[in-house]
Amino acid sequence: MFTSLFVKKKISHKEIAQKFVHHTLQTIDDTYSDFLDAIFYDPELTEHPPLDYKDTRKFSLIIIAGNMKFFEKILSAYEENNLCQAIIEEMSKAFETNFHEMQAELEKYSSFISRVNHPSKNILYGMSKAVFFKFKLGKYQEDYFAQLNTPNPIFLKRIDNLVENYIWDWKSFFDKTKITL
Repeated sequence: MFTSLFVKKKISHKEIAQKFVHHTLQTIDDTYSDFLDAIFYDPELTEHPPLDYKDTRKFSLIIIAGNMKFFEKILSAYEENNLCQAIIEEMSKAFETNFHEMQAELEKYSSFISRVNHPSKNILYGMSKAVFFKFKLGKYQEDYFAQLNTPNPIFLKRIDNLVENYIWDWKSFFDKTKITL
């Protein structure tokens, strides 16, 4: 009994990728309209932005790329590379595209998250800013923030609270799990 408390569960990088991608995409499919409603009806916006309730692709790529950014803080370079490759493979299947196109797209989103958040290293904050810019929400704020094309801090905090629900607790996951080949 006690050995089960201290032994890490062994799971392959492909199994982790499959579960992560499919559970995350399913969660996004189930909650995307609620996520957009929270933005659409946010009192910090001066008018309702036009949001596409049918196309989850942008948001899915932000969430997957953002979650993958946590790996570099937790995993060895070898484990990170294997897991990222497996995730890209699963994403390419889910979005019916080839591996290299999906890899380029996820790298583009990952880079965008870092760029809009520079110099901060807070991944959640970067993901929220990526949502703000990819959904072109700047012009729907008060004039001051609209002219600066920067998110109102109150509005950004609300996006943080929404996006946080899509981030996996990778530290806890890898404390309990050992990646096998």
